[in-house]
Amino acid sequence: MKVPRPHVEVDRVKQSAFALADDLDAFEGDWHAHRFHQLLYAAEGALRLTTDEGTWLLPPQRAAWISASVRHRVTAPRPVALRTVYLGARTLPKPEFRCRVFAATPLLREMVLGAMRWDERRAPRDPLARAYFAALAGLAQEWARSPGPFHLPAARGEELGRATAWILDHLDEPLPLDAVARAARTSVRTLTRRFHDELNLSFRDYVRAARMLRAVELLAQPGSRVTDVALAVGFASPSAFTAVFSGFFGEPPKDFRQTARGVAERPGHIESASP
Repeated sequence: MKVPRPHVEVDRVKQSAFALADDLDAFEGDWHAHRFHQLLYAAEGALRLTTDEGTWLLPPQRAAWISASVRHRVTAPRPVALRTVYLGARTLPKPEFRCRVFAATPLLREMVLGAMRWDERRAPRDPLARAYFAALAGLAQEWARSPGPFHLPAARGEELGRATAWILDHLDEPLPLDAVARAARTSVRTLTRRFHDELNLSFRDYVRAARMLRAVELLAQPGSRVTDVALAVGFASPSAFTAVFSGFFGEPPKDFRQTARGVAERPGHIESASP
C-alpha cells in the first residue's frame, strides 16, 4: 500500500511556484479549485479529470493543464504516481484554455520530474527555481495548444444526461440509438438533436469516443490484454477494436500499451530529488 505524503494546503503556500510528488492508491477526490495553475503528469496509472465542461482522461505519458480557479475533481480507479507542478496565476499570462490533456514530450516529462526537487518548502527567492518554473510554464502552455482526443464533453440537459450516463454504464454492450433513447425517456429524433446541440457530436461519435477513452484506461492497467479490453468496450473482435483505436489515437492499442508500460518500467523514471 502506497503511503501518501503529508497533506499540503496548496492555496496557503506562499511560493509563486512549486511541485509535489504523490504516490497514491485508488481515490476519488472532492470538487475544488486552486489559485494556482496546475500541470499534472501521471508517471504511472491513469487519472480522470472532471470540470463543468466534461471529463478528461489522463493516461500515462500524457500531461494535463488545469487553469487557476477552474473547479474540478480528480479520481484514479487504480494506484497512481502523480507529479504536479503548481504555477502562480499572477506570474503568467492568462491561458486561452481551461483544461487540456496533451502528449508529454520527453523534454516535458523530464522537466516535470526535475521540478520535484522544489516542493512547497523551497526558498521563495531561489533564482534557479524561478527560471526553471517560468520555462516549464511557457513550454507546457505551448504544447497544450495541441490537445489529444481525451475529452468527453458534459451534457447540459436532463435527457442527454440520462443518455450519456446510461451509455457509460453499458459500454461493453451493443448500444443501438433506440435503446439509449428509451433509457433517456425521450424519442430518437429528440436525442439525436440533443447530441448535436449540446455536445456538437453525433450519437455515434460520442459512443466511439466513450469506448476509446475507457479502452485507454483499461490498457493502462498492469497485465491488460488487448482482447479483453476489446470485449470490455463492446467490440466483438480484437481486429475491429484495433482498427477503430488506431484511427482514433493514431497508434494501435498494443503500441499504446507498450509505451505506457515502458514509462513505468524505465529505472528511476519517477524518482524526485530530495528537498
